[in-house]
Amino acid sequence: MKLPFSLAAALLLPCALRAANPIITDVFTADPAVIVHNDTVYLYVGQDESPEKNSRYVMNRWLVYSSTDLVNWTAHGSPLSPADFTWAKNDAWAGHVIEKGGKFYWYVPMNHATIGGKSIGVAVADSPLGPFKDARGSALVTNDMTKATKIGWDDIDPTAFIDDDGQAWLFWGNQKCYYARLKPNMTELDGPIQVVPDDQVKNFTEAPWVHKRGNLYYLSYATGFPEKIAYATSDKITGPWTPRGLLSEGAFNSNTIHQAIIDYKGQSYFFYHNGAVQHPNTGDSHRRSVCIDHLYYNPDGTLKRVLQTTEGVSPPPARPTAPR
Repeated sequence: MKLPFSLAAALLLPCALRAANPIITDVFTADPAVIVHNDTVYLYVGQDESPEKNSRYVMNRWLVYSSTDLVNWTAHGSPLSPADFTWAKNDAWAGHVIEKGGKFYWYVPMNHATIGGKSIGVAVADSPLGPFKDARGSALVTNDMTKATKIGWDDIDPTAFIDDDGQAWLFWGNQKCYYARLKPNMTELDGPIQVVPDDQVKNFTEAPWVHKRGNLYYLSYATGFPEKIAYATSDKITGPWTPRGLLSEGAFNSNTIHQAIIDYKGQSYFFYHNGAVQHPNTGDSHRRSVCIDHLYYNPDGTLKRVLQTTEGVSPPPARPTAPR
């Protein structure tokens, strides 16, 4: 039987042209944050180092990886840890990097050494690979600044977004979704901390992520526990937000999932973590690993439910060369 050309060609493709999920298996990686800079994708993660299965979160540093095809990833080590902040104690939890004016700002939550609860700091570098250093010498957000809930861990999972007018925003939170303007220097809040109403981000748990497509803003977040990913949309960054339901089911073998969304070379991608890695140690909710799958839009701008796969993604098609 003669196979159709497209199928025959696919069977001849080497396995290296597809990135199986999880994409990094030599260490445990969690809480992906992703940016695209100069046609390169930079992936920022925390490293899970739990000493035994089903134990606890042990996260002492952040790691950076880069890729130009989403299949082959280069490790660049750890350019930042809580030890780089004199006011912080520990816990390299989920952060986010954003570029502005040729500098790269990394917003990260940690335990504060003298103020109870989690706090958010910001580090800065001249390169997406670092080295990063504390941009303030003090926390940007501390637990005593947020009163919408009485827990000590509501100031986590920061994500930054720069709108088309150049205004930068910071979103973060656990149980409550906080947001605030950032000053042009990206290291100070510019106005009061506000809270997205509960009925606009239904059953919000944590992990907000903001992106924009056309004139529509998308606010995705972890919901429930074990977590799934839900999302809301708005025509303004300040809302009101319209709940749109689930974007992704929960992650395999993990109570958390934590998403990041980017466009790269004409396609959209959904980064997340699961507990699927079996080597060198068995993965679980405290030994997580980053994955990538495709993200698709409906004609009306809503998002299709993400299909989590073990096959992962192929390299995006090369951009056409401009005619001479």
